[in-house]
Amino acid sequence: MDTRTTILNAAVQVFSQHGFRGSTTRRIADAASVNEVTIFRYFGSKEALLQEAIRGSDVNALTNSFPLDPEDPAAELTQWCAAVVTHLHERSSVIRKCMGEMEERPELGDHAVEAPVRATEELCTYLSNLRSKGFTNEDFDPAVASAMLIGTLFHDAMGRDMMPGAYPKPASEAPGKYARFILRALGVRDIALDAS
Repeated sequence: MDTRTTILNAAVQVFSQHGFRGSTTRRIADAASVNEVTIFRYFGSKEALLQEAIRGSDVNALTNSFPLDPEDPAAELTQWCAAVVTHLHERSSVIRKCMGEMEERPELGDHAVEAPVRATEELCTYLSNLRSKGFTNEDFDPAVASAMLIGTLFHDAMGRDMMPGAYPKPASEAPGKYARFILRALGVRDIALDAS
């Protein structure tokens, strides 16, 4: 791993534990096993480093895209939901810190929302494609359906550790249950949905 990536990874780790104020360049340098001057040489400032680290932690996130032509809505949406829950759960510490510091440092939130916004847009497009490809004849607002599903996935990923009794069990089957529920609500019927 190159020095820049090592510093970025250390910055995410330190930020998720200590927040913006506690993420001193000394702490980040120690976590990255580099000299503090190296941080300034690569990033210029703590602010620039943390913004890039938070944005960078989502660069390759949620790359599990939907097919342009839906064929198996239950399988496709389940796979996507599982990837979203995993993504959010893996980044829950960073997400919580960003949310907690949103009022004081809104620029951090701007970078933290890039992947979720992209995911929501992809989901809206996919749900619209289901209607245009004849999987449902229901008249629904894809933005509303997407907000409901994303909210559910977010709630599960961020809250299951604290309130395990509030979610479907086992956790590995929850994404499929959420996917099938929203598809039924949208009037999507297929063999896989009817069998479950």
